Amino acid sequence: MTRGWQITLSDDASRAELIDLDSTTLAPPDLGSDVEVAVSWSGLNYKDALAFAGNRGVVRTSPLVPGIDVVGTVTASENERWSVGDRVLLNGAGAGETRNGGLAEHALLDGSTLVATPSVFTDAQAAGIGTAGFTAMLAVLALERHGVTTGDVLVTGASGGLGSFAITLLTRAGFTVTAATGRPENEARLRALGATTIIDRSELDRPSRALESQRWAGVIDSVGGAALATTLAQVQPFGAAVACGNAASPELATTVMPFILRGVALLGVNSSFTPLPLREQAWERLARDLDPAVVDSVAEPIELELAADRAAELLAGRVVGRLSVRVGAGAASTHPESTSPEAS
Repeated sequence: MTRGWQITLSDDASRAELIDLDSTTLAPPDLGSDVEVAVSWSGLNYKDALAFAGNRGVVRTSPLVPGIDVVGTVTASENERWSVGDRVLLNGAGAGETRNGGLAEHALLDGSTLVATPSVFTDAQAAGIGTAGFTAMLAVLALERHGVTTGDVLVTGASGGLGSFAITLLTRAGFTVTAATGRPENEARLRALGATTIIDRSELDRPSRALESQRWAGVIDSVGGAALATTLAQVQPFGAAVACGNAASPELATTVMPFILRGVALLGVNSSFTPLPLREQAWERLARDLDPAVVDSVAEPIELELAADRAAELLAGRVVGRLSVRVGAGAASTHPESTSPEAS
């Protein structure tokens, strides 16, 4: 049996339980699961918190093991890419939404979506990075592909996990970073991550004009809504804003003026269904540019039993940085030295 969280939906309610799961429950036969992973760590993301709350936009099959991040070791494989003992990770690809995810001691997964865990990170650190750090890296890569390689970049939702990693990754890439947050008590922490300027989110969370003063070479936005509309009106000519979250709102009330008068681009990041080559590129860059000590400072480890309670805190906006979840019994002893030759 495998211990893990299971979310069950009924017509008018949802239920989250920490229970023993059997193999049939873990992997319905039609999902192409060809790799079994002993899960050591997972993460607790905003999307996972929505799943615990029974959000049907996230929980699209029932019953479901939540957890869009999976980190662990291969215990059985029918996929030629992976062998028993390989350290692997997964961010998204339907985990915790349309198929069972990482908040259980074992996961049966599609091997074509897995990435080798970089040798510089422990399993705990890989989960601490998780979808938040992976998405932040995708956003930085999107700016660079668009030609934004220098200047002042605004990060909204800066106190969260995605924002925290975006600040340190942008700083490492040579940008100047302005952090927008509604938590002034976090200023010292944000500056330690690399932000040079801190602004209150209220400066952005308001109705915007069609065009405003040119301020940002680029933007990484995880909140959506009015803040994104305002920042679009402030992006410098031929700059870009990357939309990668909707913590405040999925709505976007703006005009075409930034796009047709300044050549501004609005770039989207879909971390869940990122193609494998880009997944690997992002994790290779994370291994190069992200100091494991920064991960330790951003991510708070919690026990599996606390996932539901901390998910409620996350939805209420009371969590700073990242939450990594210790899942497997041997999670504490998983070190980079145990990596497979495929890891990089």
